[in-house]
Amino acid sequence: MSVAAIVQRYWNGIRSASHAGSWYTNNGNELTTELSGWLDDVEGTDPSYPITGCKAIIAPHAGYSYSGPAAAWSYKSIDTTGIKRVFILGPSHHLYLDGCALSGCKEYATPVGNLPLDLETIKELRDTGKFETVSIDADEAEHSLEMHLPYVRTIFKEMDISIVPIMVGAISQQSETIYGQLLAPYFAREDTFCVVSSDFCHWGTRFSYTYYYPEPKPSNEPGFRLSRAVAPSNSHPIHESISRLDHEAMNILTLPSSSASEVHSEFSKYLSSTKNTICGRHPIGVLLGALAALQVSKGIHPTIKWVRYEQSSACETIRDSSVSYASAWIKF
Repeated sequence: MSVAAIVQRYWNGIRSASHAGSWYTNNGNELTTELSGWLDDVEGTDPSYPITGCKAIIAPHAGYSYSGPAAAWSYKSIDTTGIKRVFILGPSHHLYLDGCALSGCKEYATPVGNLPLDLETIKELRDTGKFETVSIDADEAEHSLEMHLPYVRTIFKEMDISIVPIMVGAISQQSETIYGQLLAPYFAREDTFCVVSSDFCHWGTRFSYTYYYPEPKPSNEPGFRLSRAVAPSNSHPIHESISRLDHEAMNILTLPSSSASEVHSEFSKYLSSTKNTICGRHPIGVLLGALAALQVSKGIHPTIKWVRYEQSSACETIRDSSVSYASAWIKF
């Protein structure tokens, strides 16, 4: 990119599609074909798609060759009727945040069409004094928000929508609750939708996480860390242990099993116990905080349903690694 183009980009406040050409194709026609194909593959699997009353989704954010098909299961659930504003909550992978941050940009570029930011809502949130503002460089370094933009633009094709991207830092359960309460009135609006960005277990020595269950359920034998000196048992492959680990989280994150505040507490206890490397755990926590607030203030009865689970590869030995992808829809 030329110096003049960089200066113009900063002046216009446009975030470039910085991961296009590496994490996904930068060819708009090719990208449209890919996204449409993955969405079509979900067709016919559930006659109720799109889900009437769907107000939020949880979907992965890895490179599209890995997580694109899994994410389609969430995006297929979206009922776009009347939606004008889409919040996107994603974890901060590179910038340390003891809180949440808003973009300083006016528009986000994608190869399939740009997305304007809802500057009015962003100003309202910034005026609370609870949010930092990220630079355009930090904005462009982060992938957890960007990987959802082409899907959002595709699902809300030719609709006059704007987005509110929020980068969520490594915050406590209490802070998740506070931010959830702050965002709850926005999520309650009929014209507002929320996307929560999260991959699930990152397993392997390169992620410094090798938690392993030696036996499948219904065994209650506790998990431990595998190492080159401690091999997995012959009866329970590593990839099946990872699936058990992730499904424990997914089962906790299912409503209406109990109140959203109880689910939030159980999820925090699970993370403390297993240390599962669910990178979007804090955005999920903020969503749970919002749902709990809406249960109290609006008497809503939220539903969270998981519709897809995949792993990037099937780990067999300590030398292997994988990332898990799970997709869900939420209605209330």
